[in-house]
Amino acid sequence: MVDPRFVGHVHALRLGLTDPRFPAAAVPGALTAQPEARPALASALDAAAGTDADAPTGPSAVPVADRTVPGRIAVTMDAGGTAVQRPELGSLVAAVPVDEPEREAARSARDAVDDEAVRLRSAVKAHDGFFTTFFISPYSRYIARWCARRGLTPNQVTTASLLTALIAAGSAATGTRGGYVAAGVLLLLSFVLDCTDGQLARYSLQYSTMGAWLDATFDRAKEYAYYAGLALGAARGGDDVWALALGAMVLQACRHVIDFSFNEANHDAVANSSPTAALSDRLDSVGWTVWLRRMIVLPIGERWAMIAVLTALTTPRTVFYALLIGCAFAACYTTAGRLLRSLTRKAERTDRAARALAELADSGPLAQFVAAVGPRLGGSWSAPATALLAGVLMVASALSQPFGSWHTILAAVVYAMLSGMAVSRPLKGALDWLVPPAFRAAEYCTVLVLAARSDVQGALPAAFGLVSAVAYHHYDTVYRIRGGTGAPPRWLVRTIGGHEGRTLVVAVLATVFTRHAAFTVALTTLAAAVALVVLVESIRFWVSSGAPAVHDEGETA
Repeated sequence: MVDPRFVGHVHALRLGLTDPRFPAAAVPGALTAQPEARPALASALDAAAGTDADAPTGPSAVPVADRTVPGRIAVTMDAGGTAVQRPELGSLVAAVPVDEPEREAARSARDAVDDEAVRLRSAVKAHDGFFTTFFISPYSRYIARWCARRGLTPNQVTTASLLTALIAAGSAATGTRGGYVAAGVLLLLSFVLDCTDGQLARYSLQYSTMGAWLDATFDRAKEYAYYAGLALGAARGGDDVWALALGAMVLQACRHVIDFSFNEANHDAVANSSPTAALSDRLDSVGWTVWLRRMIVLPIGERWAMIAVLTALTTPRTVFYALLIGCAFAACYTTAGRLLRSLTRKAERTDRAARALAELADSGPLAQFVAAVGPRLGGSWSAPATALLAGVLMVASALSQPFGSWHTILAAVVYAMLSGMAVSRPLKGALDWLVPPAFRAAEYCTVLVLAARSDVQGALPAAFGLVSAVAYHHYDTVYRIRGGTGAPPRWLVRTIGGHEGRTLVVAVLATVFTRHAAFTVALTTLAAAVALVVLVESIRFWVSSGAPAVHDEGETA
């Protein structure tokens, strides 16, 4: 619905009428309703029928700023419980003048602002890393516009970015200097396309469920494939760096789950303030500190630029050393800040936050059974302390016990029991967001340590595949929660065993197939089985009508 007297920018109408993420949206003088909001629109129209054209409508007859029919209908829909999105227009003009002087003023304001320039600026994320902001976005936004004018979709650009990264991984796998140089260049090109797909989605408002899924998962697929390519290239030169490649993947995945857990635990907390947060806000007013802090956390732009340059100039081993050092420092920096915020704020966490943390924990049948029938620990710090203790005991056993020892299986059983005790009560404590990261680190590191100590050919590449498949499941869980649809179905978690079940299975395999080639076969089979189940369910969900129509902004800066 658009008032015929509307005066404004075309892009203002785009923002108000064509964004598929919202059931209903409005700008002054215009209103749109997606199919799910059509019943509410019909009810609002019925309520408006027969009323005075200048009178506000709705149950409470609240006066409205937008006195047009679309504006009054939007208020009625809001009052009836259907949220109407009203996008920020900034310098864009959207007005319904009532006389000629107002019309001339609106036209002058419209003509004074370049609609296309605003559209290009808004295509770029408001908060991004230093490298992306100053070395990629100044020209990638024009690539996005070029793609839009030729009818290309964000999904096509996302796929092109993935294919480019896979070719880069293949070039690195050649193990030659020319291959490494080509890999570095192609990796940077893949990142340019990765930025372009999101900018194209924002420029043309092409948000989709498939786009959310592709954008959310392809970044990890590209990075992990490139790590594997570097490891294969190093092996061609006689250098085995599979343990470093897997270590880099584990560290990066654990960094992300810390971010996800902390944000889910606190995004809707009550009284969500602390001296640390206040200090961060004050630092935000000093421009150079903002960029410094964004670079310290080694976001995807800085990380991929470092990987690309070091690949072209050095060796895969150097690349992984730099990654491990940089990511470890970034992890320490961000985790310390989150710990300080959690310890100094007085926040009451919601049931939704506790549910999200429980879903991120990925507890399987064993842990769920212990949580149901075992003792419930008291104390606000008992859950993270128990989870950390369980993880330390598991990894320490894998490191200290002889490979193939039955004590490792015993440690895995104890780990499962302690994991169940950690999630036996709602995760509402100040540090309960540490529970999912503790479980991720324990599972991934156990697989890494046992594969590295097995001294079996191919065990580390097989472990790399297994961790990749499990990490995909964990990222898929995160993006479902972000979309508001909840975690994957319980049958999926039960089928793949949960974190404690998989850890126990790997410990049993290491004991049964001690220093035997069958250990590699068993790990590969487990990896293939997990990947098949989680991919089939993930694809089924993200292409279904129930998937959230959101565009993932990618890794935060």
